[in-house]
Amino acid sequence: MGLPESDMSEKRTDARNVRTGSHTVRVSRPEKELFPDDGITKWDLVAYYRSVSRRIIPQLRGRPLMMERHPDGIGGKPLMQKNAPDYFPDWVRRAVLPKEGGEVTHVVCDDTATLLYLADQACVTPHRWLSRADRPDHPDRLVFDLDPPSSGESGFEEVRWTARRCCGLLGELGLPELLMTTGSRGLHVIVPLDRRADFDTVRAFARDAADLLAARHPDRLTTEPRKAKRGGRLYLDTQRNAYAQTAVSPYGVRARPGAPVATPIDARELDDPELRADRWTLRTVGERIADDPWARTDTRGRSLRGPRERLKRLAAGDG
Repeated sequence: MGLPESDMSEKRTDARNVRTGSHTVRVSRPEKELFPDDGITKWDLVAYYRSVSRRIIPQLRGRPLMMERHPDGIGGKPLMQKNAPDYFPDWVRRAVLPKEGGEVTHVVCDDTATLLYLADQACVTPHRWLSRADRPDHPDRLVFDLDPPSSGESGFEEVRWTARRCCGLLGELGLPELLMTTGSRGLHVIVPLDRRADFDTVRAFARDAADLLAARHPDRLTTEPRKAKRGGRLYLDTQRNAYAQTAVSPYGVRARPGAPVATPIDARELDDPELRADRWTLRTVGERIADDPWARTDTRGRSLRGPRERLKRLAAGDG
């Protein structure tokens, strides 16, 4: 992993230039350590995002972003930034979208130059909307967010077990799944959608599916949002399926020790006892780039019309 030698000619100066497409990104303070305990610098972050650009850009293109910036390194106070600052270059695409009582000018990362510019701004993690800027009320991704109910290996085994059941239910409903480690604590189970349904419809469907899973496995799963009432069960979190909510992008680096990376996986990998949420890092994920499991998966967006009817029949039959 890394940048071509010609791009590294300014290695010991206070700034370095990276040429990509028709733009040159000036990386200031390239030797600044963003992950001090791991010796990972801003230049390492830029080099990483350039190396995965062919995988991550299709996952970001057209989507409003929330930038998780760490200008003082991951030990400092993060900036969770939605608005694009005025000083961002003109070639960085923006999308002005409504919010309650106003509007927000979001960055949209459509190309490698923008991705590297964000890395220069110490944006460690790009968090993407589940919809695209042209139809912000109609998501093309549905997400089940699965975090362990407890720490340790047994907690993540519950995540793997739950992900298998979630995939099984989606199969019953005729829907495909995309699986991803979050690089943090758990897994995301993602369903590609055709953008016909609005967020209210998608969130209701996700919640009904979660309710059915919890009803099938009441001793292990719950949809109870209050931790005090979960009784040690894994929470089936569907709350991200809403307007302006975000989820970590595939191949996004997380601001945690070791620089773990959110990484697409194959459903068969759920049976791997070595699978963890933070298994792959900025320094080790290169082995996955050439053989991205999502590249072998049919990711066409699906309609929820038929699956909603099948879900109703399953819920009635289970009841």
